[in-house]
Amino acid sequence: MSATRRSLLTGGAAAGVGLAVAGAVPALAEAKPAKPGTLGRKRAREPFPPLVDDPKGILALAEGFTYAIVTSAGETTLKTGEKTPSNHDGMMVLGGRRGRYTLIQNHEIEPGEGIPVPLVEGTVYDPGAPSGGCTVITTDAGGANFGEFVAISGTSTNCAGGPTPWGTWLTCEETVNDAGEEWEGEDGTKGVYEKDHGYVFEVWADGSADPRPIKAFGRYDHEALAIDKTRTRVYLSEDADEPNGLFYRWTAPAGTRLGPGVLTEMADDAGTLAAMQIILPDGSVLPDVAYLTSAQMGQPFPVKWKTVPERDAQETPCRAQFADGEVTRGRKFEGVWGTDEGVYVVNSYAWEEGDMPADASPHDGMVWFYDYQAETIQLVTYFPHQTQSEDDAPAPRFSDLTFDGPDNVTVTPWGSLVLAEDGSGASHVLGAFPGGPAYAIARNDLNDSEFCGPCFSPDGKVLFVNMQDPGYTLAITGPWERYLG
Repeated sequence: MSATRRSLLTGGAAAGVGLAVAGAVPALAEAKPAKPGTLGRKRAREPFPPLVDDPKGILALAEGFTYAIVTSAGETTLKTGEKTPSNHDGMMVLGGRRGRYTLIQNHEIEPGEGIPVPLVEGTVYDPGAPSGGCTVITTDAGGANFGEFVAISGTSTNCAGGPTPWGTWLTCEETVNDAGEEWEGEDGTKGVYEKDHGYVFEVWADGSADPRPIKAFGRYDHEALAIDKTRTRVYLSEDADEPNGLFYRWTAPAGTRLGPGVLTEMADDAGTLAAMQIILPDGSVLPDVAYLTSAQMGQPFPVKWKTVPERDAQETPCRAQFADGEVTRGRKFEGVWGTDEGVYVVNSYAWEEGDMPADASPHDGMVWFYDYQAETIQLVTYFPHQTQSEDDAPAPRFSDLTFDGPDNVTVTPWGSLVLAEDGSGASHVLGAFPGGPAYAIARNDLNDSEFCGPCFSPDGKVLFVNMQDPGYTLAITGPWERYLG
């Protein structure tokens, strides 16, 4: 997710907790996109109710739904006494005892911007980068704040990431900076990066910390990721342009199965990092996802993977190590979410000059599903380009019908999708059924800031989501299963 336009309950869980970030309870195996022609034969779903303006001017919800603010940047307080950092982004939730939940939350901050994550001893990666990182929050369904603490610091631009089957969070740096590079913040502060940035880090919720980068996953503008159920493959997105970003697959070395602490102990060149090639019927490689439109909804395309020559990108960015047409590019590869059968990945938008090849089709968002077994990918949700995306001022009476810029994606406990918008005009949290409709389930009534990090509690009672500006963590309760199931 960019600063201007901007997370699996798999079978495993940490001891004593239920892992869920909108998870894959057994029903999640049914979340695979329906075969073409089957949607119309399903029972009619109850439409999601219309949104009602919030008297407090913060969050519009439907009748029967309520929200509470769990954290507020600069207002709530960490256990060390500092104020809650700003720029809330990707997030996961763990279910604990006595009705409490634990959130691990990213803060997408560059040095010298926003309210930084404090450099707490034992959590620091780069002391020269007082900026992003992750905090851990304890809350409940009512949104009470039982405490926050720093889990990792000294990282930069922590955007999204993904949960692990063993109950940790993998946080992604959406930036590439070199050690020795100087930085200057909006507030006039200056400094020098002491370490390279552009990596993934494992984050623990129990107060322990291991701030070492997982270099095997490569160095690039990481957005989000998901681990497959075999724990041998990881799927990662890249939010970048000039040239457009890629969708990657990392495969573990033979005999290696991922688990607690394994990733940080691996060699920097462990396993294989490869970029996606979508194969067209004539056998050629699709150069950019924007060549496909709603006309191809549900059509499975074979996928192959091309090894990244030099994953640490010390000389050439990973995506620039491939010639045009050698791999499949996409503007703003964003949210990633895994299920037992495959992984969803989002392209946020492409309509401005340079967003896509000149002969491709502009769009306001795409959601894809990659099938692990079939090794195919298909388009399951498509947002056609609308002029409202360009003038940033959609007509108010159409604001809850005008969607663009899907970003983070999560799968609900009932197999449907939830998307966080980072587009133009009114910002929404959207519900969507793969191959079916999308609809507004919440709206930002405060400003035009993006939503980030939607995730459901393991029991399906609470949808947690962030509003990046002014930096709110929101707990939303209501009859979710009635409408999203």
